[in-house]
Amino acid sequence: MILTEDQLQDLLDKSLAELPPGADWAVVLEGSIAEGFGNPSSDIDFLLVARSEDDLPTMPSLLFVDGRRVEIRTRSMRQLADQFRALEKGAGRPGRLSEDLLNRCQRLLNSHPLRGHALVDQVKSLMPKERFARIAADWWAHRARQSLRHATALLCLGEPDEAVDWTRAGLVQTIKFWAAGQGETYLEPKWLSMQLDRADHPAVRDGYWELETTAPAPGDTDAARAYLTACLAFAGELGLTGVSARPERLTVERVAAVTTWQTDARVHVVRGRREVFALGDRAGAVWRSLVLGRPLPQVLAAAADTGVAEPGRLLATFVRYGLIRLAWKGGGTVTPALPLAAPPGPVTPPPSTAQPLLSVRGAAVSGPEAVDLVPLPAERFAAATMALVWANIVTENAVEDLTGALQRGQWRVAELTARRAVHAALRGLFSAYGVNPLPADTDLVRRIDLLPPATLAIRTRAEELLRRTVSSVEQGDELLADLRDYIAQVRGTAGADAFPLSFDSADTWRATLELSYDWVRIGAHLDAELPLEEARDLVASNGAQPHQAA
Repeated sequence: MILTEDQLQDLLDKSLAELPPGADWAVVLEGSIAEGFGNPSSDIDFLLVARSEDDLPTMPSLLFVDGRRVEIRTRSMRQLADQFRALEKGAGRPGRLSEDLLNRCQRLLNSHPLRGHALVDQVKSLMPKERFARIAADWWAHRARQSLRHATALLCLGEPDEAVDWTRAGLVQTIKFWAAGQGETYLEPKWLSMQLDRADHPAVRDGYWELETTAPAPGDTDAARAYLTACLAFAGELGLTGVSARPERLTVERVAAVTTWQTDARVHVVRGRREVFALGDRAGAVWRSLVLGRPLPQVLAAAADTGVAEPGRLLATFVRYGLIRLAWKGGGTVTPALPLAAPPGPVTPPPSTAQPLLSVRGAAVSGPEAVDLVPLPAERFAAATMALVWANIVTENAVEDLTGALQRGQWRVAELTARRAVHAALRGLFSAYGVNPLPADTDLVRRIDLLPPATLAIRTRAEELLRRTVSSVEQGDELLADLRDYIAQVRGTAGADAFPLSFDSADTWRATLELSYDWVRIGAHLDAELPLEEARDLVASNGAQPHQAA
């Protein structure tokens, strides 16, 4: 070690002097210095072990002693025994084995005893080093397989640069798998060069460094493929099994709790009943081409038949976002993880910045290849879109009522109905921007300040229309014309300019029902609050009028 026994004991004495007195600890030195690595900047890691059943703090205390940073951790005998039992229990499923648990056990087993040697020996006897080395090797092997399988998939999907990155990750994991089999179980890769020197297998060491230093430059697909092939061959020589450069062994599979909803031409994908992704036209075409359960090359070929250029990149995005998954035949789901990283989950991109967020035809997207995260929880997304559709139906109904009132000279009725139309249109506007629940009608105009500045012109028109009175045919005709212009302006802003004239004919009412059914289905699936109870009947009738003859 880079420190002598006397130096370590002196640092320990000075560190213990800063702790509360009275405890009788066994003490070990852990970490890189205990392993025979380290440098002048390395921490001094002391683990204090108590012969007790207590729950001692997991968080270390950080001290500064004689110019060195000292970390003090404490564990009871019972806590350490629990650690080793948990490790043995999880050993059969290395993909789910906690990295933190593996690291804690490794550091203790390779620690250098300083005080209470008998208790330290008792703790270390809980798991033989040979058994731990096997568990660590299996853990690294699992990670290496996952990374190299993922690299194979990315290369197939036309992502050579990312494939090289995952190949290099798999190469590190492969050599760590091999090193663990040689007894070099320290997890952190930063001391890998010293581990390989100490393992004393020059051919393996030199073969690794040659591959590590000859990764191809970006943008060269052929070089990326050759590099992956070379790394797979090297991994095979070291005993890693279960991986090859055969993308046909990868199949595209469904992810639990991922559902697809299409409204008009817009495809929405709901992840985990909580997040909504809106797909642009080209992304939607690739998504609709998916036939799950097929080998990856076949899925890619079907996506290419859509006419979308480079569909593999969109498929890779779907995988990255956890909307589909890849499985290796006989090897389960491909879930790559970088070493010493937190357990991975699907990537979640920043929320979309498209404004307004919603339209009656579907969520807004940033482009034809977009896979945009709608910045609303799924339930609120469904509630807002249902409110948007319902607001436009109410607007159409109010315009129809206004027209009838004007024809009969019912001026007071016309004034109140026009206000109803103004408010209904504003409810649609707020819903398009994702506001849900909505403000009260009396508050709608004032709350336009919640929306982008471009909507302020709508506020001015709404305020003017709400003040209108009618006492003649001429005033009525002018009000109706101005109201229609106002509704067109709001709908143009809210993405509802193509909304059917619901009550104009049987055909327009049928179109309204079909549009409503698309959104009510999503709302019912996500348990969102429906705009009115009758909407449940629309779901039950599959979008048809409930009393309509077959």
